[in-house]
Amino acid sequence: MNLVFQALGNRCRREILDILREQPGSNVGDVCRYFPHSRIAVMKHLRLLELAGLVISEKVGRERKLFFNTVPIQMIYDRWTTEFSALWASKLTEIKYRVEAKKGYENLSLIR
Repeated sequence: MNLVFQALGNRCRREILDILREQPGSNVGDVCRYFPHSRIAVMKHLRLLELAGLVISEKVGRERKLFFNTVPIQMIYDRWTTEFSALWASKLTEIKYRVEAKKGYENLSLIR
């Protein structure tokens, strides 16, 4: 998980993931067109993204196609939200209903 956070902590790498999300199967040259950085700098970012499991590359002939893998992000989300989300969702829903009920009661008294 540390590698995932490290990878996502850099704006350039997040932009690369956005590109791959919008254009799955792009090659390194396609990704490089979006940045003023050198090809080597972009490839270093891609390497870290691959190590973190956020990018999957597939070799097709002489070309390497790149794909965004959302699984590591989903695993992080599940780790910290699933046990708490049910509890807090029910608490927030309860508060919402109480506030709405009170507003409804106040609006009713204004009509009379």
